[in-house]
Amino acid sequence: MKRTNRFLASAAGILSLMMMLTPLGFADRPKLINGAGATFPYPIYSKWFSEYQKVNPSVNFNYQSIGSGGGIKQISARTVDFGASDAFLTNEQLKAAPGRLIHIPTVAGAVVVTYHLPGVSEKLKLTPDAISGIFLGEIKKWDDPAISGNNPDVSLPNADIIVVHRSDGSGTTNIFTDYLSSISSTWKRNVGKGTSVSWPVGLGGKGNEGVAGTIKQTPNSLGYVELAYAEKNHLAYAQVQNKSGNFITPSLESTTKAIQGKLDDMPGDFRVSLVNPDGPEAYPIAGFTWILIYQKQKDAQKGRAVVEFLKWAVRDGQKYANELLYASLPQEMAEKIDSKLEEIQIG
Repeated sequence: MKRTNRFLASAAGILSLMMMLTPLGFADRPKLINGAGATFPYPIYSKWFSEYQKVNPSVNFNYQSIGSGGGIKQISARTVDFGASDAFLTNEQLKAAPGRLIHIPTVAGAVVVTYHLPGVSEKLKLTPDAISGIFLGEIKKWDDPAISGNNPDVSLPNADIIVVHRSDGSGTTNIFTDYLSSISSTWKRNVGKGTSVSWPVGLGGKGNEGVAGTIKQTPNSLGYVELAYAEKNHLAYAQVQNKSGNFITPSLESTTKAIQGKLDDMPGDFRVSLVNPDGPEAYPIAGFTWILIYQKQKDAQKGRAVVEFLKWAVRDGQKYANELLYASLPQEMAEKIDSKLEEIQIG
């Protein structure tokens, strides 16, 4: 009996010790933050996750680059801790969500018209009419006067233009079709803008990666991708004529000019289009990318971790943007975002 009592006392002591230590063990375990959405910012988000973990190893990130449409669906279904989109949600989408979603802009980027023309090394100049005509299927040949007229020194082939577009729900598509809608009444009326549209012509590729890969492998093709993907894949991309009539090379500087053209009219919820802005040096096909989070965070630990990460991203994380060909946020925007993050309710 005494041996039994001693055994029970020993077991109770071990159990008590385990109960005291177990919470500490779980507390030390890295928190896994799940996100999904846009491919457009995937390079910068990957860099941020890596750098942030160096200073805060208690947080791990799992981000699925599935396109903005997928990110919106997953955050709306609350199957991820944050969504990512290059298209801001419509009023109808916000109303349908099971809670108030907040848009946090992270960086801005340029969407480029990229092409694969063997033997052509010059940077093409494309007008709004040429771009909309190609994607409407009205301009079919590379040597069409709408293209050759602004590129007199380029030897363009009498070959069919193979159009490539996104096949998935995409914020990059939203930016590009927003631009097309702003320059072409025919496009606006017949196709419109959105993360997914019914394309008049072309082949589909999944993600920026899929479009870039298809263009790289397909002579005489043309499509649209985020600037970083064109650079990464060594693809040529065009100068685009802006609202002022100037042919502008997509770059950090010309994308920043697009942001600056919108600062005075920036809405409090940050839902704003950057396409076709005023300004002689502004690149006309640019946009913000946003992280989507709920104002009321049910999981206090995860909610606090996401907010702290976002504070770091819009401040310290911006120094990594330019090297990856994203335009960093102006200082005044970072201050406004800090105030917006204070609205997040933890727990």
